[in-house]
Amino acid sequence: MSGELSPAEAVLEPPLAGAPSAGSAPAVDQPALRRRVIDLAWPVIGENFMQTLLGIADTVMVARLGPEALAGVGAAIQLMFFVISALSATSVGSSVLVAQAYGAHNLQRASQLAKQSLVWSLFISIPLVLIGLFAAEPLIGIFGMEPEVTAIGIDYLRVTMGTVFVLTLSLLGGGVLRGVGDSRTPMVISLLANVINVVVGYALIFGALGMPELGAVGSAWGTFVARAIGFGILFAVMWRGVNGVSIRGAGGWLPDFTLARQILKIGIPAAAEQMLNSVAFLSMSIIVAHLGTLALAAHRIAMNAMSISFLPGLGFAIAATALVGQSVGARHYHEGQAVARIATTWAAIWMGALGVVFFAVPELVLRIFTDDPEVMAQGAAGLRAIALTQPFMAINMVQAGALRGTGDSQYPLRVGTTSIWVAVILGGLLNTWLGGGLATIWGAFLVTSPVNALLLWRRFRSSITRLPAEPVTVRVSEVPELKSPG
Repeated sequence: MSGELSPAEAVLEPPLAGAPSAGSAPAVDQPALRRRVIDLAWPVIGENFMQTLLGIADTVMVARLGPEALAGVGAAIQLMFFVISALSATSVGSSVLVAQAYGAHNLQRASQLAKQSLVWSLFISIPLVLIGLFAAEPLIGIFGMEPEVTAIGIDYLRVTMGTVFVLTLSLLGGGVLRGVGDSRTPMVISLLANVINVVVGYALIFGALGMPELGAVGSAWGTFVARAIGFGILFAVMWRGVNGVSIRGAGGWLPDFTLARQILKIGIPAAAEQMLNSVAFLSMSIIVAHLGTLALAAHRIAMNAMSISFLPGLGFAIAATALVGQSVGARHYHEGQAVARIATTWAAIWMGALGVVFFAVPELVLRIFTDDPEVMAQGAAGLRAIALTQPFMAINMVQAGALRGTGDSQYPLRVGTTSIWVAVILGGLLNTWLGGGLATIWGAFLVTSPVNALLLWRRFRSSITRLPAEPVTVRVSEVPELKSPG
């Protein structure tokens, strides 16, 4: 390897395939590594927990309008999951490029990338707004729901897609702040947005505080107001500047196609996995919708519970990606192996504990959302099946994150999406042949998740031991530490 690497290159340079082994692993400071993993993971977990609460708060309030409203809004939200996955292409790409520029002390480039991220988020939003306004009816129609439920879903989707530019800007703003090392601000803003969402959403759904009674669609307008205020705060923070990176000034706002290509080149592969997985879960919801409105409402509640259980896995997966990437850049592969092991262990502990709760007292979880006996009965069966998959899901998420840290993002894409699609198809077929409803459909993941976990675990062990052993000029200890303001 020739030439001296910049700090960003030392962290992010991809490994060389088929290189010799790094040799025997020196001892590592396990407590120090554990602190690094947890310190990096908890703000991500906190922020995503706040984002999840925003959706759960909507579900709880809409559920009081009845199963029809819950099912209609749930179908629209399922479509929005796909949209969010598509938008993550820009978010991931901009976050990585901003982080690279910041690590290389090129604050001018980091600021330029922050501006371009916001500019291109608006261009990306235009076709999504048009789709929401003119294609909401056929999109909701694919669920094959009852007319009353379909009408609710159409109204909700038109509002959320028609105002999607605020969501896009919020995703980009949060990505830029994380890129310069500030993960606390997005978490605090998410907390504030939740409070605003609950107050405004409740008032618009039920006609309180002098506001009009809009029913289920009031939830969509409440979420829009909360996101708009949250982005306003994000914009003010970015304008003021964080760690020397700012969007202040008139220059740099004209669209730059070169930077756009760089952002999308990084972001699209990262988003492809999320998009394919979202389509798989969307297909799963369509299968469940044919079981009836009550089954779809129960499925939606189970999905909310699962989204909470995934938060530790997501946080520790992101920590594994960053810290394994730093270890690869410094050629400290033994630390990368230790990081992956620590992150996987902690994710399995937290997700396994939540799985125990889901399996032992599913009715207690479901009662947060509904008191309908049939919805609770069907939801409890599905939640127990989800509970049994939690340890395997933890391994899947963190080992995939660790693999991305080594530069291997294609294998998690292929294996992970294949596993989920096989589970969805198998669950639908087994329900057709054997019945069983949500328990059978979700139970199919018990077949595919252990296989996926084993494949990812073996791939990471194989990849990390084949990396090049020669030292590099820049060590991880020389890369500037990214700290949150204050």
